Amino acid sequence: QVQLVESGGGLVQPGGSLRLSCAASGRYFNIDAVGWYRQAPGKQRELVATITGGGATNYADSVKGRFTISKDNAKNTVYLQMNSLKPEDTAVYYCNADVRITYFRKEDYWGQGTQVTVSS
Repeated sequence: QVQLVESGGGLVQPGGSLRLSCAASGRYFNIDAVGWYRQAPGKQRELVATITGGGATNYADSVKGRFTISKDNAKNTVYLQMNSLKPEDTAVYYCNADVRITYFRKEDYWGQGTQVTVSS
């Protein structure tokens, strides 16, 4: 079993910054990719950013230039640095991992979510 634990959410003023962390634990062969998603009240969950095992990144247009996804393999942790935050970034942020449990068996895992609120 694999666990993903997010942290780093909170209340921040517009223009401020937060760094979210997603720490993976458990037994697995490799993590092929990790994505950060967010869900605002009354809206569908949307993809924010992804990073592959090789370090390739992708961002939603709405966060390009403001958010940066990165990873620390030694700590089994993926980060989402969020700068120039806007009220419309308010949402619960979730991390998702595409995990290779063994070389041939892949499973998908979600964290429990962390609330980000951007408000003055």
